[in-house]
Amino acid sequence: MTLIHQLIELYVYILIITAVMSWVPVRDHNGSLAQIKRVLASLTEPVLRPIRSILPRPSAGGVSIDFSVWIAIILFQVINAVL
Repeated sequence: MTLIHQLIELYVYILIITAVMSWVPVRDHNGSLAQIKRVLASLTEPVLRPIRSILPRPSAGGVSIDFSVWIAIILFQVINAVL
């Protein structure tokens, strides 16, 4: 496996961690959990923001669902398979 493949796999894991961490509430905005979420957001938002601007957010029971993480994971897996 080349370095590019490993970096793509690492980024996919970061996307998954970001998605899971989005479900965890932050009580202290200066705490370590908030800092981790900010670092993850700074790593993933450059990829997720354009996807969110294109993809509509469906609503289920008054809660909007963000599929941008899953679209990004699929895109990176396709790119990884092509490389």
